Amino acid sequence: MFAACGQIPSRQAACGPDSCRPRHEHATSQSGEASWYAATFQGHLTANGERYDSGALTAAHRTLPVGTYVRVRSLATGKSVVVRINDRGPYVKGRIIDLSYAAAEALGLPDARSMRVQVERVEKTQTGSDEGDTVIKEP
Repeated sequence: MFAACGQIPSRQAACGPDSCRPRHEHATSQSGEASWYAATFQGHLTANGERYDSGALTAAHRTLPVGTYVRVRSLATGKSVVVRINDRGPYVKGRIIDLSYAAAEALGLPDARSMRVQVERVEKTQTGSDEGDTVIKEP
């Protein structure tokens, strides 16, 4: 069931701070489609060398620097979650972010293949609960 919903995590080698940092600045907000990783990718390596953990609040983005925190808000449900970018993707046309299962579940996404979202870059100091956000709990 989950395999059709997720994306393949990046198979790139782990990257250091300089190799994962894009060469241009990013807008603070973007809207588009979000999808989520299939359960079969549990434990696979992400772009920063971490193992994918479906219970962690993480995501893949094509260009935001690894380690960036973003607030993802579902345009359908109004729910939001703060996640840390730790991988590259999605590589499906029209999708802007791939979410971990936990992040997708917080938005109500597991019932759908994809969902329209707004992605807003936030500072790590802004990751506290805001308007009912589900937030990252640092290890």
